[in-house]
Amino acid sequence: MSEQKEFENLQSKRAELEAESRSLKEEQKKLEYSVKILEEKVTIEEISENNKAAKEAISKLESKLGELENRLKKKPQTPPESSAPPAPPPPQETKTEVVVSSEPEEAPAPAEAAPEDIEESGVTVTAIDDDALVETQEAKSDKAQEKKKHRFF
Repeated sequence: MSEQKEFENLQSKRAELEAESRSLKEEQKKLEYSVKILEEKVTIEEISENNKAAKEAISKLESKLGELENRLKKKPQTPPESSAPPAPPPPQETKTEVVVSSEPEEAPAPAEAAPEDIEESGVTVTAIDDDALVETQEAKSDKAQEKKKHRFF
């Protein structure tokens, strides 16, 4: 009968452990749920604080806006201008003609030179704005890159 008693003791122990296991699982579920609740509360509090800070920032901006509007109203009114800054003028090319001759002559000063004094066979030099120069340089570098690519393929 000792085996019978040992078997009953083992079954009893097993039942106790299973009950404890169920109890522990329930407690774990409760704690996990409590953690979720607290996490939600913390998240809500953080969002609330962020909203409060945003409301304060908005309030400051609104007061500054009102202050600036009042300052504008106090200043004498000027004719209305568009709020956007004027568009920059398109790049302009300036042409300068340079005379090349085989005889060494004194070149007249640019302010003194008259258009009829310039020879037709001279070289024409065109000054380009910086923007146009940068664009042409970029185009040249793009072409160079394309040539390099084609070399490898």
